[in-house]
Amino acid sequence: MLSQTATIRSRCLHQFPAPHRLPTSTTRLAQTHRFLTSTTPKHYPGRGGSGGSSGPFEPLRPPSPSSLGAPRVARSFHRTRKFLRRLFVLSAVSGTLYVVDDHLYASGIARSLRTFGTGLLVAIDYKLNFRPEPVLPLTVGTTSSHHGDSGGGTHKDGVEGEGIPELHRRNAERLFNLLRRNGGLYLKIGQAIAMQSAVLPPEFQRMFARMFDDAPQDEWADVERVIRDDFGGRSVEEVFGVSFAGTEGRGVMERTARASASVAQVHWARLPDGREVAIKIQKPEIAKQIGWDLWAFKVVTKVYTLWFDLPLYSLVPFITERLMLETDFENEAKNSELMRELVNSEPSLRGRVYVPPVYHELSSKRVLTTEWIEGIRLWDKEAMTSPWRGGHGKGSAGVHGEQLDPPDMAAIRRELRENLNSQNLKPERTEWKGRRGKGGLGLSTKEVMTTMVDLFSAQIFKWGVVHCDPHPGNIFIRRLPNGKPELVLIDHGLYVYMSDKFRHEYGVFWKALMTLDNKKISEVTAEWGIKAADLFASATLMRPYEGGGEHNFHKKLLREMEGMTASERSYEMQKRMKQGIRDVLADEDKWPKELIFIGRNMRIVQGNNQYMGSPVNRVKMMGEWASRSLFEDRNLPWRDRLGNMWRHVLFKAVLTLTDVAFYFFKLRQWLGRGGGMEDEVEARMRDVAKEFGVELQHDLFEG
Repeated sequence: MLSQTATIRSRCLHQFPAPHRLPTSTTRLAQTHRFLTSTTPKHYPGRGGSGGSSGPFEPLRPPSPSSLGAPRVARSFHRTRKFLRRLFVLSAVSGTLYVVDDHLYASGIARSLRTFGTGLLVAIDYKLNFRPEPVLPLTVGTTSSHHGDSGGGTHKDGVEGEGIPELHRRNAERLFNLLRRNGGLYLKIGQAIAMQSAVLPPEFQRMFARMFDDAPQDEWADVERVIRDDFGGRSVEEVFGVSFAGTEGRGVMERTARASASVAQVHWARLPDGREVAIKIQKPEIAKQIGWDLWAFKVVTKVYTLWFDLPLYSLVPFITERLMLETDFENEAKNSELMRELVNSEPSLRGRVYVPPVYHELSSKRVLTTEWIEGIRLWDKEAMTSPWRGGHGKGSAGVHGEQLDPPDMAAIRRELRENLNSQNLKPERTEWKGRRGKGGLGLSTKEVMTTMVDLFSAQIFKWGVVHCDPHPGNIFIRRLPNGKPELVLIDHGLYVYMSDKFRHEYGVFWKALMTLDNKKISEVTAEWGIKAADLFASATLMRPYEGGGEHNFHKKLLREMEGMTASERSYEMQKRMKQGIRDVLADEDKWPKELIFIGRNMRIVQGNNQYMGSPVNRVKMMGEWASRSLFEDRNLPWRDRLGNMWRHVLFKAVLTLTDVAFYFFKLRQWLGRGGGMEDEVEARMRDVAKEFGVELQHDLFEG
């Protein structure tokens, strides 16, 4: 019993020790802590007292939760995380859209957004600053130099000029940069603007005259992909029977394009049967871009129509339809074959004009294979007129469609075996230049231009099938064995087809212009829904129409503008021109949309004639074709045709008087006292335009 009591007591003493029974080491540790706490007071946040002092330190006793104060909320950075999350989502979406746009639409969306941005900036700039004194020049996105100062302001030290000329300059630069950067169909639009330079401010003329530079060509892999897609997966070698390794019995083809334009590029090839061909291959991105490009064109035109109160949008469907057809090479092949038939059926043109045949078995919707043409371009006036060194009684290679002399195929195959990347395979065929290389075709510019004016006059007045892109790059010149020129017409994508009714009316209208028959002019233009008959007449003739009497458009304006300053006259004239566009397009339903492209054709032909030195009386020749078409038109009753024939005889007698003026200017040109008739027409147009504060420039093909 006593032993059990002792045991319980010892356990109690062990579990509940008295302070004086702590181990010696523990006692010393507690004494040390008391000393430290008595000499260095501790402070704990939230503990009583204004200073937050905790009082003496008590070992082995944690502070109570209440003594620590209220807990602080941890920083969560909600705004930063929200911003980063949105930035990540935006970057991911933008990156995805960019990749999709780049691969599926060939950057069509990005090009459209770029178009809308530039179009909006240009529209705002004109809204604010198209006035004698600009409000707020918008110089965003332009540079302050180059491209032909219009005289409207200085550009020293980056300070933009002022006034309407500077307004035109900076916006012409914006549009030029947009069209060049977007490429494709935008280049076609830029070229169309360039060819209408007669009605544009000079700042636009100078800027857009550079739209005819060669476009960059696509990689060979892109060319192969187009051919495989259009020919059921067959390779280039299988389709054209060529070899890039110099295999015997096969043809050869150059991988590097000989020419590259906005929509397609052209490669030379020699087929196994000996034919040399031009293979026109559409750039693969065009098919992806065309939908977006035309949609952007429609949207911008619609906005401008509403904002500037101009009846432009009604023309858009017809223009977009023509541009769509221009990218369809099957349609181009059809146009080419039809023009070839029409030329060969016209006695006055047969043998003078050549249209290369299309090889349909080697063509598709995006690939067009035609005969290869050896010749010089129309703009090479020096080579055209230099003395002939090719031998008496001989002509250029390939005239009348004769097969070209075969090149040294053994040497070409050997070259390919030694160098697979060799591209200069086509023989140059420059024997006609002579030993010193200074010879030419020895042709007369008058005969060349006579053939050209006859061809396009027949298209407009007789056939109603009009090639609307006859710029110098689409016309080759060759020499026939008899020393006469042969004109070769290529690139048949942009055509318009005139109805018999409209073709007849246009012939009547042109003949009335030549005889100053204002009554007939008014009748025809009223039928077309045009109010400003004399303004439209001047635009058609490419010279001031003199038959309007005292109600003539420019004479009336001169009287109303007396006493105005130059800036006020410029502003007022361009306002009137805007009203003139409204009057010309007064009835959008009646207005023949074909006039857009017919005017383009005639403008280019005029530019070609002027570039050649005005060797022919273009206006008289076209007038004769217009009159002749009226009595040769088999759709008219024989009595009408007989009457038109008699009137044609009288008409030719009247037109003889125009030759007096023509040869007067030719004599003056020969004596070095001035230019030819086209130059005189240009000078008169310039003088009239300057009276209105507008400067005209038509030296489109110079350089």
